[in-house]
Amino acid sequence: MNAPSATSTATGIKEKTKVQGIRPCLVFAERAEEAINLYVSLFDNSRVVSLVRSEGNEKMPKNTVMHAVFELDGREYTAFDGGPSFSFSEGFSIVVTCATQEEIDRLWAGLTEGGEEGPCGWLKDPFGVSWQIVPAALGEMLSDSKHGNTAKALEAMLKMKKLDIATLRRAYRSAS
Repeated sequence: MNAPSATSTATGIKEKTKVQGIRPCLVFAERAEEAINLYVSLFDNSRVVSLVRSEGNEKMPKNTVMHAVFELDGREYTAFDGGPSFSFSEGFSIVVTCATQEEIDRLWAGLTEGGEEGPCGWLKDPFGVSWQIVPAALGEMLSDSKHGNTAKALEAMLKMKKLDIATLRRAYRSAS
């Protein structure tokens, strides 16, 4: 039986389709299992739910990840090794909102080891996945011009790689 699809009604408004879940799928060129293990080691409430490896054939070498399900902070993701035609770009990133500088520092160190730092809290991990590691306070600082200098906070952020909450707060509290 097929899942229901969106259909037009007499009013021209499409009905919504009911699905069982929506989750991102990360397709790695290779090393999916290594990436998944790194990710679940860095985040609380994370685990590998299932992992299926290839038995080996002409298209998929032995132990290639054919399908994996894992959770990061309780959110479900899927992943597999797709081969050399797959790569990641900054068009997709995983955003991590952190309460403390210690969380930012720990995640930044864990994800940039073998990867690369980018501007404004962005980084690429060793597998090419883009991440944004941001303090929860940043959204407040950039949107509340009544209680601080949003332009100075933005200016300070644009000069950083790893975001530093204390520096951002000093800029936010500075005069125009």
